[in-house]
Amino acid sequence: MRIVKVMMITALIAAMGTVAYAELQSVQVGGQIRIRGNYYVGDDTKRNDISFVEQRTRLNVKADFTDDVTAFIELDSYDIWGEDFRSNYVTGVDARAASVDDVEIYQAYVEAKNMWGTGLELKVGRQEIALGSQWLVGVNDKSQLFRGLSFDAIKIGYVMEDYFRAHVFWAKLAESFGDILHSDIDLYGVYATLTMIENVEIDAYYLYLRNDLNYPGKADNVHTIGVRAGGEVIGIDFEAEAAFQFGDDKSRLSTNFGSNVEVGYTVDLDPMSLRPFAGFACFIDCGKDFFGRPDAGFNRLFSNWEYSEFIDHTTLSNAYIPRLGVDFSPHESIDLRLVGTYIRAEQPLRRDKTAAWEMGIHGEYRYTEDLAFRAGFAKMWVQDGIQRGYPLVLNGQAAFNPRGSEHLYYSYLETEIKF
Repeated sequence: MRIVKVMMITALIAAMGTVAYAELQSVQVGGQIRIRGNYYVGDDTKRNDISFVEQRTRLNVKADFTDDVTAFIELDSYDIWGEDFRSNYVTGVDARAASVDDVEIYQAYVEAKNMWGTGLELKVGRQEIALGSQWLVGVNDKSQLFRGLSFDAIKIGYVMEDYFRAHVFWAKLAESFGDILHSDIDLYGVYATLTMIENVEIDAYYLYLRNDLNYPGKADNVHTIGVRAGGEVIGIDFEAEAAFQFGDDKSRLSTNFGSNVEVGYTVDLDPMSLRPFAGFACFIDCGKDFFGRPDAGFNRLFSNWEYSEFIDHTTLSNAYIPRLGVDFSPHESIDLRLVGTYIRAEQPLRRDKTAAWEMGIHGEYRYTEDLAFRAGFAKMWVQDGIQRGYPLVLNGQAAFNPRGSEHLYYSYLETEIKF
């Protein structure tokens, strides 16, 4: 990876020299406001409730230049209501100074496409990286706690329209100001997609997470090799992905396997539509590490897939997760979803591998093209495959479960506007 990093830095310097003469053509301003009220409760509603309102505000400026050059800057602020109250309600003393990290530069990058009249692309700076269906690398905007995720990265690609595209990237996750090739945390990736089949994409990728922050000169490595296919054939939409993962003694990974499949079929009943679907995901520990210790489990990296409203979407691992559901659109502006999920622990803490059953209903109403309202409700039946004490645990993965409740409830209301 040392050679890859040097080559990418060299390509960056060369490319920046070629786009320096681009002239400004247009400027666009956009943004988003998303507000969501969340309410969790256990069996005893008087003692075990958790409620909060979250808000994310985004504002961006996009500048288009000649020669397919773009500059993009996006600011965002994620807060829980009440964190930024400007005054002490008793004394009236200004408390704004206690508020930190209000506005961040979420994205700031320069992008050049079709460089030198070829299919070469370059994107450098802070940017979102969404690979495939975002099963392993995504933008963290699903369900609650939608803080977003961007990377300080260099991404180089080549696109041949209607045939294939390929990208290689290097992202800096942590910087210790040591040697450029040591003492940091980096994510490398190679991602290629075949697009020659109509309405179908076939992907292959390699991801390398290198943590050299705590062990300078002796990195903690996590390697992931995967394939994916997604699209629609004769009215059946599908999403299928599988990945093998391996690491070294510090990462406590031997060889793990993860997969995700979802198949649906849409029945058009103009103006209504109905889409029943079925899905299955598994995250399997294929053995113990070199020293005979239990594996750390499949590392879901920066996934943007949610399988449970109660267990965090990146820590839910070491499990089998089948699910069934139906999407129903009674009107072009209304979408409803009913989904049932079964979570079975791969290595249970108790004899019973049944971890939980979960049922959820979600709805969205699009008042206009830009303004949407959402609401939902979910219930989890906690089983013996999960440790029922506080917190809820699935093979060491924590989630909301106050006082060992056997039944958990979650409801939310949300509004979002884009401009």
